[in-house]
This record gives sequence, C-alpha cells and structure tokens, in this order.
Amino acid sequence: IPATGVNNRLRKSDVYKYIESGRPAQFAQPARSSNFELPDLKFDKGYGKKVKMDRMRQLIADHMVFSKHVSPHVTAYAETDLTDLVKWRNKEKDDFQQKNEVKLTYTPVFIKAITKAIEEFPMINSSLDADQIIVKDHVNIGMATALESGNLIVPVIKNAHQKDISTLAKEVNSLTHKARTNKLSSDETKGSTFTISNVGTFGSLMGTPIINQPEAAILATGLIKKRPEVVERNGKDEIEVRHMMYLSLSFDHRIVDGFLAG
Repeated sequence: IPATGVNNRLRKSDVYKYIESGRPAQFAQPARSSNFELPDLKFDKGYGKKVKMDRMRQLIADHMVFSKHVSPHVTAYAETDLTDLVKWRNKEKDDFQQKNEVKLTYTPVFIKAITKAIEEFPMINSSLDADQIIVKDHVNIGMATALESGNLIVPVIKNAHQKDISTLAKEVNSLTHKARTNKLSSDETKGSTFTISNVGTFGSLMGTPIINQPEAAILATGLIKKRPEVVERNGKDEIEVRHMMYLSLSFDHRIVDGFLAG
C-alpha cells in the first residue's frame, strides 16, 4: 500500500484509497501496452436481486484472484484405495471417542498422512521469496473450513508433524467449532505452510483448489465412494467393491514440478 505519511508512514487515508482502488485484485488485470488495448466489453450481466458482498467475501475474492495471478497453477490427480482405512475407522471410532471424548473423522488421519509425505518431500512445504525458495522447518496445516454464511476460513494446526492422531483429532474438532462459532483468534488463522480442503464433504468427487498464498501447494480430498475395482489376488485379477477417493494437488509451478507433485 503506497504510504504518504511522514517518514513513509502509512496513514488511515492510504488504506481507504487502497480499498477503494480494488485491493490486490487490481493487479490481476492485463497490463496495457502500445500493441494491445483491453476492449471495453459491455457484458449483459442480467437482472435480479443484488446481494452486497460482506467484508469476508471481499477478502476471499481478493485472495483467490491474487493467488491465481501470482502462481501458475497446475493440478495433479491421484486415486487412492481407502478400504483398509475405512474398516480401521469403523472398528476403532467408538473406543476412540470414549477414550478421547472426540469423534474420529478422516481429517486428522489425512493430516497425519500429509505430514509424513512432507517429511519425505520437504520442498512441497515451501514459499517463494523473489528468487529464493524458503523450505520451512515446521509443518503447519491449514484446514479450509466452510462457514454457515457461505464464506470460507482456514484455521491452522501448528507443528502438526509433532502430533499423534488423538491430538490432531482434538485440535481439528476444536478449531472447526471455533470457526463456525466465530471464536477463532487471529493467531489460529496464521502461519500455515500447507493447506488441505475436503471437497468430499459437499459431495464432490474431486476439485481444483486454489493455492493458499504464500504456500506452494494445496490438497483437495474428494468423496469416499464405493466402486468396483480390479485387484490382484494370488496372481489373478478379481473385481471387488473398494472404498476409493480422488486426491487433487494444485501446486505452484514456479517452485514445484510434476515429479515432486506426483
């Protein structure tokens, strides 16, 4: 934000001017040149009820546009068989809830798996600073959480790589509850190094998530669905009903190439 105060200090009026000029979204517009002028297209936007965007929705919009502008997005897809995990959860969930006083959902298990993958491939847990890549020495997992208002917020589990499943389950439950009751502290939404978005919650098989800046990648987990799959048993192919899920990893192609993403 351009500052006009004494000694280059930021003034309140500077912030208002910045907001009025469109915030980061303005930088996503194509640059004008002598060879090309952006046409003044008169789109027919139709008629209907107009709903004013609240402040959170405006911030989300700016963040998404800014992310797509600065990071060349590529999305890689993988399919995973979660049959053993589903069976394990169904077997353990009652005892787990009785012991830990919190439900055993898939989210803390996914987060644990992500931290293991990051420890094996640390370059995915990074950010770009000019011509330098900052490889983080800590793993803070952001969880994209939908609110009843229709907006989105990302609470953060700090040092997730140092926590077991029961601790992660408690933190996931606590942060989700705080998010939906508008009780998150500022610190609980800062410092993420990698983000997960569970689009399967809304019935989606897969998604193409937008990177949560300034991270290098974001993972979307899809709907866990029973499907007939070919499996090999004793050297023979058989068709079995398996619990399958698609993973979608969007990554910043400035930092991450297809090999690392895979």
